Amino acid sequence: MRLLPIATTALLTASSYSPSSAFVSSASALLSSHRISKPSSILFLSSALFIHTNRGKRFATTIAAAETNDSAGECNGTTIDGISNNPLLSEMYDAQYPGTAVQRLRAVHERVSTLATDGTLDGPWEDVRRRLLWAGGLKDSPNSRPGQGYTGHSFNDWNHVDLTTMNDDTSDNLNDGSVKGIAVGNRLGPGIRIASIPELGPGGSWSTCAMGCNSDPPSDVAHVQFRSRVAFKLVWVPNDDYDTFVLLDDDGELLAKGKPSDGPKGLPRRREREMNYHIMKGSKYSIVADSLAALNSTQSSD
Repeated sequence: MRLLPIATTALLTASSYSPSSAFVSSASALLSSHRISKPSSILFLSSALFIHTNRGKRFATTIAAAETNDSAGECNGTTIDGISNNPLLSEMYDAQYPGTAVQRLRAVHERVSTLATDGTLDGPWEDVRRRLLWAGGLKDSPNSRPGQGYTGHSFNDWNHVDLTTMNDDTSDNLNDGSVKGIAVGNRLGPGIRIASIPELGPGGSWSTCAMGCNSDPPSDVAHVQFRSRVAFKLVWVPNDDYDTFVLLDDDGELLAKGKPSDGPKGLPRRREREMNYHIMKGSKYSIVADSLAALNSTQSSD
């Protein structure tokens, strides 16, 4: 006998958990195709709904357990019913550097991965620099006033080479004197808000000063003033012409490298490039550059 619509309606009303329409349709079709009697069909659907409901409750319990771990400050992965789960908190919060806009940093890394393979980092320097701004979530604003979104200096000198992604509530942080060599105050918040491209996620971006990054832990503007990781750092390779650069993550790992086609004349002044490497020298941020320079030297001598 075909399952009567009234039986389905009654059972759904009695259930505290609403199953999907796909589930109800498939169950009804199964009963109809096998011509199960009316009492048997009601019993079958009741049992199926019970199983389906319990699965839903079990899933809800799993989510609740994960949320409980989050609210308690647990940022590590948890295992529930043999399934590994990464709480949402760990996706959005960096315990070591809580000023980091984590979602934005990851979006920057995705864009850098594009630059690493599309060949644009080997084009003319000004085009390369614009692409670095794009990857970092910054507008190309060479004509704005300093402090009002001006980005003409970004990656164009020895110091403003750290692409930093910071949370909204830390973008107004000031330097209290802890970052040596940087003016006390160093108010960057207004410029960050004007120049940051919102599509990369919450927070803002800025090309902060790398001075102080050769200590462990780094004592530069990103890590001290903003309590943030750098999404990427530009380091010039100390080869004969200083005409190649690398982009590194916060741990000093290679993300991308480039050799602009109009170098060395079209690049920032040589002194700027040399100073850039000098402030990295001896730290985790010089390891990749040193290796490339040594490789280049070996190849030149062969």
